[in-house]
Amino acid sequence: MDILKSIEHEQLKNKIPELRIGNTVRVHVRIKEGNKERIQVFEGIIIKKQGGGVNETFTVRRISYGVGVEKTFLVHSPMVEKVEVVRVGKARRAKLYYLRDRVGKAAKTKEKVGARIETKEIVIKEEVVPGESEAAEEATAEEVAEVAAEAKAAEEKAVAEEVKEEVKEEAKVEAEAEAKPEEDKKDEDEDKK
Repeated sequence: MDILKSIEHEQLKNKIPELRIGNTVRVHVRIKEGNKERIQVFEGIIIKKQGGGVNETFTVRRISYGVGVEKTFLVHSPMVEKVEVVRVGKARRAKLYYLRDRVGKAAKTKEKVGARIETKEIVIKEEVVPGESEAAEEATAEEVAEVAAEAKAAEEKAVAEEVKEEVKEEAKVEAEAEAKPEEDKKDEDEDKK
């Protein structure tokens, strides 16, 4: 695996919430103030999702004291504690920028009738149980030893074949060398005659 991909894979969360555009959500965000840490909730409508992998983001919009406020959150950020779905909204677009121009009730999406509010999670990385990982490591260690032994045997066999071929070639060269003096003698006897 590529080095960058392996580093990014370590940064991914194991499970992420299933986010859909148009849903009203509550995002619980960790906020650090000096040496204290608290969780603040930001509730609004998801107006867009973008990116992928570690860089995947979603933008939530809400009206606060008559002013539209949008915040963009990283899905895999450790600062995002959890995301709760409050309302399932109807959306036929990928980006709901038209909500920026609307005021009051018009700035909301219609609610899907009969939709269940479920906080589904998408599993990205499987969690490994400690007992299973040790057994897996032992099994892989045995497999590695077997593969190494097979590779070594194959290498020794190849070397033995090379040595046999070299011996055959040397024997052939010696046989040719012995045959040449006899041919040279015959040629000399013919020249003398």
